[in-house]
Amino acid sequence: MQLNKTALPRIAHLFSKADRYELRLCQSLNDYGSHRAIRLFFKGISRLGDGVFWYSLMLAVIAVQGLPGLKVVGHIAVCGLLCVAVYSQLKNRLVRQRPYISWQHIRAHIAPLDVYSFPSGHTMNAVNFAVLFSIFVPALIWLVVPFAILVALSRVVLGMHYPTDVLVGALLGLCISLGSLALWPEGLFG
Repeated sequence: MQLNKTALPRIAHLFSKADRYELRLCQSLNDYGSHRAIRLFFKGISRLGDGVFWYSLMLAVIAVQGLPGLKVVGHIAVCGLLCVAVYSQLKNRLVRQRPYISWQHIRAHIAPLDVYSFPSGHTMNAVNFAVLFSIFVPALIWLVVPFAILVALSRVVLGMHYPTDVLVGALLGLCISLGSLALWPEGLFG
């Protein structure tokens, strides 16, 4: 996907408008991070959302289900890699600055994994994984759905994303997971 030179200023202008519109909500959520217990909680959630939580869950599914679990995890892993490819391409082409970079009163409560914020890769993967685990291992829905919501919330509280970054990340993750299930209802390796 190559953006032409006239598209980039329009995109930057749209992000600038959205940034100002979202600033109050973004700042309100980010202010919760000034409370040590809340900040530590969401830092932990965000770090687990880097992959540790999902990879541990994948290993547990394989350990419990054996070969059928390996097939499930294969499908989930392929969709996760697709999420990474999509969000990294979008971030590097759309170049929306993170809130803590654009606004001095938004604090970064954690170090970023990359430079740009749109869309939220953490949220995209969290929603993608939550949907797929919920479909393939329904007993995990009570664990993965609340965790995905907390991951999304953590990204705004920690100053890494605007709410629209998280919303678009969630929608893209949902599209990838549901799209994969539409193509392969029994899983890619089923």
